Amino acid sequence: MKERISGMLWIQAAGEKMKSMVAVLGLSKFGRSLAEELAAGGAEVMVVDNNDVVVNQMSDKVTHAIVADLTDVEAIKSLGLGNMDVVVVAMSMNLEASIMSIMVAREDGAKKVIAKAKNDRMEEILLRIGADDVIQPEKEYGQRIAKTLTVSNFVEFFEITENLAIVELKPKASWVGKNLKELRLRNRFGVNVLCIKKDGKLSSDIDPDESLKEDQDLLILVDRTNLRQVVE
Repeated sequence: MKERISGMLWIQAAGEKMKSMVAVLGLSKFGRSLAEELAAGGAEVMVVDNNDVVVNQMSDKVTHAIVADLTDVEAIKSLGLGNMDVVVVAMSMNLEASIMSIMVAREDGAKKVIAKAKNDRMEEILLRIGADDVIQPEKEYGQRIAKTLTVSNFVEFFEITENLAIVELKPKASWVGKNLKELRLRNRFGVNVLCIKKDGKLSSDIDPDESLKEDQDLLILVDRTNLRQVVE
């Protein structure tokens, strides 16, 4: 259902009323992913962005999807952020819109305001403006990867996309002596073995029935969210 409210396009998504009410302002990849996860987890989610194409793409995944200019104070005020349990300001590339959204959300009485920052300086500013918490996803992910690399059997790590990575690693002790059919790495971890290093040379000629040896490194394609499972 579509209708005009206060000069904005409001799209009412199908679905029953959920428990927690969360507003996600700004539909970057981070904002979209967060909104989808929250909605899947049972929250009533409102997303807002000035890009009507992106908003329409989200309309069947969340409770409410709104097209609005988040640099316009009056447009932000009309969102009713004071009714939200949590407001997530996910516009790290637009400091002006982030500041305005945080200030309005705080003034309207939102219970909790979380903001995304692109660097430490922006984080400091957003906290001073009134954000309860500020996150830097890229920085935090890098720290997690660094920690993983120091405690794991990784040899090399190559980021391919926001979701995928190619990793060279030594086989875990529990893998040695077993073949790829037995290990079922794709089914268990979403891992695709691209090559096996033998005698210092990578080979894509992989025999799934051949038992892995301790000195044979694997080159795998893996979703970044599964990295921890692969090494633990």
